[in-house]
Amino acid sequence: MSTATLEKVSQLDQLKQFTKVVADTGDFESMRIYKPQDATTNPSLILAATQKSNYGHLLDEAVSELKNSALGGAAKVEAVIDQLLVLFGCEILKIVPGRVSTETDARLSFDTEGSIKKARQLIELYEKRGISRERVLIKIASTWEGIKAAEQLHNDSIHCNLTLLFSFPQAVACAEAKVQLISPFVGRIFDWYKEHTGKDYQGADDPGVQSVSRIYNYYKKYGYKTEVMGASFRKTSQIIELAGCDLLTISPNLLEDLSKSNEPIERKLSPEKANASAEGKITLDEKTFRFQLNEDAMATEKTAEGIRKFSADIVKLEKLVASKLG
Repeated sequence: MSTATLEKVSQLDQLKQFTKVVADTGDFESMRIYKPQDATTNPSLILAATQKSNYGHLLDEAVSELKNSALGGAAKVEAVIDQLLVLFGCEILKIVPGRVSTETDARLSFDTEGSIKKARQLIELYEKRGISRERVLIKIASTWEGIKAAEQLHNDSIHCNLTLLFSFPQAVACAEAKVQLISPFVGRIFDWYKEHTGKDYQGADDPGVQSVSRIYNYYKKYGYKTEVMGASFRKTSQIIELAGCDLLTISPNLLEDLSKSNEPIERKLSPEKANASAEGKITLDEKTFRFQLNEDAMATEKTAEGIRKFSADIVKLEKLVASKLG
């Protein structure tokens, strides 16, 4: 495409030519406007959405369906939340042509069997509503236990999105486990380094961008099928530096910024460029994984912080549901 032509095409449309764009939101209207391929949600996004009048009916529907069930107490609240997550997912899948990512309870992040059980429950709810498992990604934190859960779920054709991923060892372990997709968190890596160094990183110097680029190149060089989806962006420049990544999940405000700019962008990541990478291949057992993750202060802190925040929002959602159940 010529430069003259590019000047008339939004950056969002340019990006879509070589990267699957995913909406990082629970807001259906944003999805209709920006037409992403997939969409991702998490407890924080669902909690925020339920506070809006145009989504409150989904919470009411989930409560209504289970209010008179034989379940009691915490089990009923848990069932309502599962139903709510799936109701949101089903509505999203009416808009996006691809997949929706639905998150497991972050409090299961160190519970392999618990994560597997929850994933199966969510998939069963989707299938009861006529949604095939190929259209759903189950989001699980990138702990050793979460990765092992995803490995077992892969054997049942339940595909996972390993989230809260901040380090190379996490990415390597996911690839070895044949995980469907990973979500490295660009913005949160950037936040940590900016806070600890006082430097406002730009362009290719951004440590979040560098992390995703390294993972993408490693996967492509060694033929791993795991998809890389950059996530948690703070500014459009980070997105532009990762043009060519398999997928990028982007918040509505940044989707809007990209749609309003016609500045040309170029593909930065590609399998051809990845083959030139000098990165050697490694394998990790549990001990090596845990030690290498522990050696990375940023990844250790941000993974733990992310689990705490998602867990706190699940608790808030539980209290909201309990109040609805009366």
